[in-house]
This record gives sequence, structure tokens and C-alpha cells, in this order.
Amino acid sequence: MSYTAFTIEGSPTDRPATQHADINLALRGYEPTNAFRGLVDYGGGYDPNAPQLYGLFGDQRTPTFTQQYRVYDWDWGCNCRGNLLTTWSVTLSGMQTTPLEVIRVPDSGYNIGYGYDALVLYATRERITLKYTREDNVVHGYTVHIENICVEPSLLALYEQWNTAGRTSLPAVMGGQPIGRARGSEIRVAIRDNGTFMDPRSRKDWWRGR
Repeated sequence: MSYTAFTIEGSPTDRPATQHADINLALRGYEPTNAFRGLVDYGGGYDPNAPQLYGLFGDQRTPTFTQQYRVYDWDWGCNCRGNLLTTWSVTLSGMQTTPLEVIRVPDSGYNIGYGYDALVLYATRERITLKYTREDNVVHGYTVHIENICVEPSLLALYEQWNTAGRTSLPAVMGGQPIGRARGSEIRVAIRDNGTFMDPRSRKDWWRGR
């Protein structure tokens, strides 16, 4: 699998990515909740260009939701974990997978250059963070965190190369492009809008037409 890197816009993140709670979701953590395991309907407007989460899967299915979770807030004053986020009843969704099935970049109407949708802000062997702008932060635009994924080794190697080199460039990925494989029977997915964790079950936003 071949990947490329794009020069970021603005400055690199102000601390090592592994220690940045907006980039490495493992720092925040999350807890299971008994919320509804399915799509939900909210009123209000929507962004027709927003990432569509059915694009995670090669068959573009609406997955079985195996478990719902709430992500912890982060206290930037003490640089420590806060309470569970309460704006939405769900801020991370577990989605059923077949072990080792290919996981892909959710397609969007955004283009960060040459038809690419997103940058890889963070990657380890088991998680990845995608950003739908060319900025090395989550302040503006959409961010998708995917947990319990075996990141494609060549993509991980490219990320580690540019991360070590100072993050002036980061890997770029296209909608529908493979980025790894499910480690087991569940991946966990969070989506953020201008830094705010949203409800990943929202039909009008991330699952239009479902």
C-alpha cells in the first residue's frame, strides 16, 4: 500500500502528539454507557460535506452498534483528565466488524488538495486520528478518531517518519482509501466538529440517507 504526505498549514502541534489529549484519544479514555445502540434523529441543519461514517466499511453498511461510550473531558489547566463529557449521551460508538476486515477513510465533500480528504494527525498500531483540514490541530473542521484498528504498517511508518521529523508534513489520505484492519469484532469511532465531540449516531450528520 502506497501513501503520500502533505505539508501542513500553520504550525505543528505545540507538544508531542502522544502527550496531546486532542490528538491521542487514549489520554482521555472513555467509559461504556447504556445509550441506544442505533442511529438517532436530531433536528437542525447539517453540513452536506461532512464525513459519512458508513465509508469506514468496504460495503458502506450501516453497522450493528455493539456498545456506546462517553469520552472524558480534558482539563487543560492541570493537563489532566476531567469528567465524562455530557453534551451528548454518546461521544464514541462501538461498531461491529469482522476481525481483519479492511477499514477505510470516511469520504467527505472536503478536499485538502489533489482529491485527498484528510491528514493523519496520529497513528499507533491500534488507533488513528484523521483531520479533514491541513492544520495540525482539531480547532477547525472535522476530526475522526478510530480505536481498535490495526493501522496499515506502511501508513504507520510514514506517520512516524514525519512525526519524528517535526510534523511539518503529515500523511494524506483519500476518502475510501484503506488505512488498516479491524483488530477484532468492534472498532470504536468518535467524530468532532471544530474540536467538540459529537454524537456519532446522528443520522442527518454522519449517516445521511440511512
